[in-house]
Amino acid sequence: MVNPWAGEVAITLDGQRHVAKLTLGALAELEAALDAGSLLDLVERFESGRFSTRDVLALIVAGLRGGGWQGSAAGLLRVEIGGGPVEAARAAAELLARAFALPGEG
Repeated sequence: MVNPWAGEVAITLDGQRHVAKLTLGALAELEAALDAGSLLDLVERFESGRFSTRDVLALIVAGLRGGGWQGSAAGLLRVEIGGGPVEAARAAAELLARAFALPGEG
């Protein structure tokens, strides 16, 4: 079970449920993975609906790593994400929202 108050989001990979969370280390990894811009730029892209599949993948990888997953971005390309690309984008957006929201907000 995920704890939304702790910023956790559930993501299913090849039928197995994983907990994703953007910890400080995961956020640092995410920022390093971005070719240009900052985390604020990434948030703005999601808020305006201008995010890319690369943004979604980077967020999912960082969140899964923050949740203890030992995989890689290359490995994630070979798995089936439960709910497909739409669910992956929703989970990525939820990770961002939960990482930067105070308990009780939205």
